[in-house]
Amino acid sequence: MEDLTQDEWAEQLANDDNAVVMDVRTDAEVADGIIPNAIHIDIYKGQEFINEIDDLDKSKNYYVYCRSGNRSGQACQIMEELGFENAYNLEGGILEWTGDVVDME
Repeated sequence: MEDLTQDEWAEQLANDDNAVVMDVRTDAEVADGIIPNAIHIDIYKGQEFINEIDDLDKSKNYYVYCRSGNRSGQACQIMEELGFENAYNLEGGILEWTGDVVDME
């Protein structure tokens, strides 16, 4: 797992053909907007979260974010334990994100 600054995350993501963006916030938080093309798996679902993560393609590079960077850091650690090689945590989360956000309303 690697913590990336907003600029590092955006730049690396833009140049990664094997990238998956993952939002680990709650449904209510996602309703306020989501980074384009992100998949949403709520970390607060506990074992269900782990099961859904475990079903993902472990050969992909995952760019994980939450509201402030704490839950996404935890998600990256869980992913690492499940055998994912590349999970990148967005420092500061979507609160500091200056890129595009899609409104889910």
